[in-house]
Amino acid sequence: MDVKLPAVAREGLGAISVSAGLCFICLILGFSFLFVLFLILTGFFLFFFRDPEREIPQAGEGSVLSAADGKVIDISEVFEETFLREKARRVSVFLSIFDCHINRSPVSGRICGIKYYPGKYSMAFRKNSSGVNERLSTLLELEGGARVVITQVAGFLARRIVLRSKFGDELEKGEKFGMIKFGSRVDIYLPAEARVQVAVGQKVRAGATVVAWLA
Repeated sequence: MDVKLPAVAREGLGAISVSAGLCFICLILGFSFLFVLFLILTGFFLFFFRDPEREIPQAGEGSVLSAADGKVIDISEVFEETFLREKARRVSVFLSIFDCHINRSPVSGRICGIKYYPGKYSMAFRKNSSGVNERLSTLLELEGGARVVITQVAGFLARRIVLRSKFGDELEKGEKFGMIKFGSRVDIYLPAEARVQVAVGQKVRAGATVVAWLA
């Protein structure tokens, strides 16, 4: 009988290996308490860095998928100053440490801009965290000219934002493009006329939940 091991993100392999190694050493040396401690930590890392496959819905050309697993904490009209430099519809998703942290592209498009901002590590669910926390903004240009910005925002526990893709890459809708380690927030900035399909408080899944339609 074939046993299929759960997939984990490559960004977590280092932490998992170190924790599992320490677990084994403590077992050999008879350090029972530390063995249990590192066993629990290894299990947590395996859970946190899980990388499940997703069936990307064929919802239509104008659909926008969630870029992250988590809870919608804000939907508002704001001025996007990094790339769009105009009013935009922002959908913000907060990821707890229990959510899968793999980020997926909400649309199919070409990466035409990447900008990193150093900053604070305040609680990512606070409304102003998008402007003061460490963050990485990625501009996607769709066929036809529409533009969408994805901003990965570090949270209180997060200390590393990962972008697997680079400038000029073509991303397919639902494709994995990065992650944020240990609690975070992801903002999607859409054209102001976009029709949002989710509500504040709703749980969403990256690459699976339709959060908006482009007009």
